[in-house]
Amino acid sequence: MGGYASAISGSDWERVRQIGSAGLLVGIPCFNNAKTVGHVVTAVAQGLAVHFPGMAGVIVASDGGSTDGTREVVASTPTPESVRKLAFQYQGIPGKGSAFRGLFEVAREVGAKACVVVDSDLRSITPDWVRLLAGPIVGGSAGYVAPFYVRYKYDGTITNSIAYPLTRALYGVSVRQPIGGDFGFSAKLLDHYLSQNVWEGDVARFGIDIWMTTTAINEGFAVAQAQLGAKTHDAKDPAASLGPMFRQVVGTLFGLMGRYESRWKGITGSNPAPLVGDAVAVAPEKVPVTVPAMIQRFRDGFDAEAGYWETFLSPESMDQLRSLRGANEAAFSLPLDLWVKTVYDFAVAYNCPGLDPARVVDSLTGLYYGRTASFCMETAEMSTAEVEASTIEAVARRFEELKPYLLSRWAERGWGLL
Repeated sequence: MGGYASAISGSDWERVRQIGSAGLLVGIPCFNNAKTVGHVVTAVAQGLAVHFPGMAGVIVASDGGSTDGTREVVASTPTPESVRKLAFQYQGIPGKGSAFRGLFEVAREVGAKACVVVDSDLRSITPDWVRLLAGPIVGGSAGYVAPFYVRYKYDGTITNSIAYPLTRALYGVSVRQPIGGDFGFSAKLLDHYLSQNVWEGDVARFGIDIWMTTTAINEGFAVAQAQLGAKTHDAKDPAASLGPMFRQVVGTLFGLMGRYESRWKGITGSNPAPLVGDAVAVAPEKVPVTVPAMIQRFRDGFDAEAGYWETFLSPESMDQLRSLRGANEAAFSLPLDLWVKTVYDFAVAYNCPGLDPARVVDSLTGLYYGRTASFCMETAEMSTAEVEASTIEAVARRFEELKPYLLSRWAERGWGLL
């Protein structure tokens, strides 16, 4: 555990040991999800019983201190006799990563050969998700399985604008949902995760998903993607306060660039991680967007941070952003090339001696809202399928094409302020 205290209390450890051994563990990180977690438990239990009857299966809910009866719902949801259950309140920094750490500890204690984690707010999960996420691990064809969903065009804007295209451009592996929340992984990868000293920072919060994906790619584990159909969950308007999640995901992504520098600097282009399962034709649930609110967040961010941005953005980029600050709503457009170069500049600044990484990534938030507003306006008349095939693919390709810009800026960072 890298010297950190366990995420599981002494009394809960006794309950863990009563489980005995388990071949396949499905973990559910949760916090105040009483309305949805019962459906997730039911689907997972059926998946374990139907698709892996020969493996001792256990469902474990790692809870952040829910006050709505989430743990009680888990305990009272009927499951087949062959499927065991455990719900506990984890210890440590509040956040999804700490919940995962508790699940990892349980999985290691019971000797699980394969692990799956799924979100607790899923309404679209089916028993087949367990088969698709765990099957490649059990069969030995993959060490890590990421989700591959059909999502509404405005769901997952952090993924679409930064996490997916930057991960793809850096490491040469196209994983469409690197922060999707639903994963499968091997016992060997589990041991690697638990050996890392990351549990007191952003990884203990929302940074866990991108950390897991990036680590799997770079530590030599075979990566696959499970075609799960639609992801229907408690999605939020991108204009809502996603600040903490944005900062923790992007900060973790930027920070890992320093760790894996020797790998990504020599990579050009990308190849998709192989898909598992059949494509599912579904219509994802719409996610509302409030474009004027996002434009205002960009303007507020510019007003607060422009002076700071000037320390590491080029004069050309600042001129474009200044012009955009003065544009009326109808003419608002943050161009793709400006966005890609800006993300690369912020990634370099995050790793630059003399600059505060937390301040750097925090100040990017306003620009993210501006790019998201622009993306929504550009794709307003397009279907989700059209956006996926053209716009999002174009973003990812442009990140790859402009990687030489990142390399040139990265080479300058040792001089201190850029």
